[in-house]
Amino acid sequence: MHVLGTLNHPDLPQTFDPTRLCAFTIPGENRPYIYCPASAGLSVQIVLFDPPNPTQMQYVSLTPISLALGRERSSDRARLFSPDEVEIQEEQERERVTQLVKKLRFHTVVRHQPTDKELALHAILRQINCAQEVADLLQKNTPLVGPRRKRSLSVSERVVESAQSLYAFAACSVWTLFMTYAFPTLLYLFKIAIIGHRIVAEGILQILEWPLPLQRLQIPESRRRPSGGTIALKDISACCQQVHLRLQQFSYYPTQYALLRRRHATWSSFPTTNSDYIRFYNSLWLVANDVIIGIALGSFLNDNAQATSQFVRGVLDGYTIEGLKRMIRWLMSFPGGLKLNTELAAFLGDLFLWVIEYWSSTTVMLVLPRLPMIVYLIACSSFAGASMPIAIFSDLLSLMTIHIYSFYVASARIFNWQLTIIISLFHLFRGKKRNVLRNRIDNCDYDLDQLLLGTILFTLLFFLLPTVVVFYLTFASARMAIISLKATLDTCLACLNHFPLFALMLRIKDSKRLPGGVHFELLDAEQYRLPDQQQQQQQQQVENATTSIVDDQADQEQAQTQAQPQSEAEDDDEEKTDDEEEEDDKPKPNKVNNMNTEQQRHDDDDDKSASRSSSSSSEVESMHSTSSVASYIRLSSTPLSLRHIFEQYFQLWARIRQHYLSPKVILRLLTGRFVPPLGRSEMYGLQYSVLPRERATVSEVWKILSATSSSETNSTTGTSGSNSAAHRTSTRSGFDFSAQYPWTNGNGHAEKG
Repeated sequence: MHVLGTLNHPDLPQTFDPTRLCAFTIPGENRPYIYCPASAGLSVQIVLFDPPNPTQMQYVSLTPISLALGRERSSDRARLFSPDEVEIQEEQERERVTQLVKKLRFHTVVRHQPTDKELALHAILRQINCAQEVADLLQKNTPLVGPRRKRSLSVSERVVESAQSLYAFAACSVWTLFMTYAFPTLLYLFKIAIIGHRIVAEGILQILEWPLPLQRLQIPESRRRPSGGTIALKDISACCQQVHLRLQQFSYYPTQYALLRRRHATWSSFPTTNSDYIRFYNSLWLVANDVIIGIALGSFLNDNAQATSQFVRGVLDGYTIEGLKRMIRWLMSFPGGLKLNTELAAFLGDLFLWVIEYWSSTTVMLVLPRLPMIVYLIACSSFAGASMPIAIFSDLLSLMTIHIYSFYVASARIFNWQLTIIISLFHLFRGKKRNVLRNRIDNCDYDLDQLLLGTILFTLLFFLLPTVVVFYLTFASARMAIISLKATLDTCLACLNHFPLFALMLRIKDSKRLPGGVHFELLDAEQYRLPDQQQQQQQQQVENATTSIVDDQADQEQAQTQAQPQSEAEDDDEEKTDDEEEEDDKPKPNKVNNMNTEQQRHDDDDDKSASRSSSSSSEVESMHSTSSVASYIRLSSTPLSLRHIFEQYFQLWARIRQHYLSPKVILRLLTGRFVPPLGRSEMYGLQYSVLPRERATVSEVWKILSATSSSETNSTTGTSGSNSAAHRTSTRSGFDFSAQYPWTNGNGHAEKG
């Protein structure tokens, strides 16, 4: 911090010095002015801004604030998973685009080099963020500059002071005893409880992340499987995934709290922990809202357990059992007037009906009588949050529709095989064959018996294809409906776990806490005159007014002197004698003197008017020669846009759209190849974006809590002493901004005009 110049100094410099600015103000104006005459050949640009308040966590930033931790997938973590075909194609496309971007960098001819002002913009914004805190520090140190000595206390004042000192001593003694013995004990017990919770959470997390001994098992929910085909429990169950997420959040809370406590030990103007502050309290709000909604949902389910169980029974029996049976029987006849192969339709229909009967007699009959108990358990789990019953319902939906998934896989595999054989036989008709090694179609000569056998098989498979297509479309539609329902449930979980509620509240309440950039607004330029010119002009006006008053008084006296002899002459007309005739022949000095005086007065008036015109012309020339034009720029913080606030949701929607609505996936669906649903790891990646990639260990949490508790104990026991010491050791160069700068709001910066 250094001195830039002076404000409203009585003596203006003769030349312009950029290292020592001379600013002044004009009464009735909210904008400051800089002494910069036109002869200097420089332009003045004054940037006006509202200083951000660091106590309210306001700051200015060039880049938008990040609401996520930016978890990057490391190479070690990427090698632990074997992605499926869709993800492999997406990864190859990303690598291709990356290679193209690298090649384009070699062809770049013109590259913009940042100027000195652009490089200094970051430092300027840091100074703007610290302006309010520096001003408060200077205002706090103002009483330390030359304090006057206090007078000695009187007897009554000493009595009052002693009484107050006794009360303060008693209160301080009680507080010291509490902070010395009781508070450390309570704090230690609290740390033990947190560490115990962390140990239990770590054990449950290890169980949920433990690879299951399942090999080569196609799980629809797990798009990413560890190497070797093993999967974890959290990759199968949505409920386990939700528990895993909550335990991860609870394990990260102590670290977040310790990180936020460090903010008070440094300058609060540095926005290093603002993102963590928003993420921490947004997570707390979401957990609280989740619990509140869950309590309401659990109370509703408890009060309506029988009605809910009857409704679920009707849905399961009506859509997954009886409804599916009616649909298969309808397909075994002539659905929609289509002439299908009766024998093949009957075979496939009987096969599917037998599987449905077996499923309903084993699993469904075991679940339906226990539906009230299941609903009651779901209601009890609602007190842990509304996300738990939603996750349990998603798992029950997956469990009760396994037979539909098996029908879809079987019909899709049959349809894909049949379609592949038909395409191969079609190439046989054309005298072609597919070269697998070169991935192309080559010419081939076939024998007559090969052509005959190919024709028979092609005709047979082609006429059987409509029957297989009808069954495949039925089960594929049912499977897509189930996937859509589960995607809706996962989206609800994403909203409950990661909705930017706190960020939206800050966006509405105080948008300066969510900066999305800076905005420069050019205000109207003003031409102003320097203060010495105004003083000279005022003095000239006073002198002109004084001269005019003196001239008016002289004119009045002259008129009185002329009127007095005329009246005396009229009174003495009758008393004239012969002596008067002789006196008339003598010269008359009074009239001549009066005429000379009048002529002199007219000459003086002409000289004064000429001098006035010359002075006014010189003043105008001086004003034009020394006046300056200042450009005023308003610097304001741009609030974070809603697009950036919901950035994670846009990414999730783009991921869903690329997975289900891309041409490749639609082609896979039409050709009977397996279309896996969007993995739960992708859906829950939105929630895990606010958590670190590696959680802290138990020992690290204990060290963090010990450091935080020791700092809190020291701060609470020695608050007064530390504050007084801080005042004594702080700088003594403070001064009153509001007294020295009338155009400021008390902190050294311009008010909003």
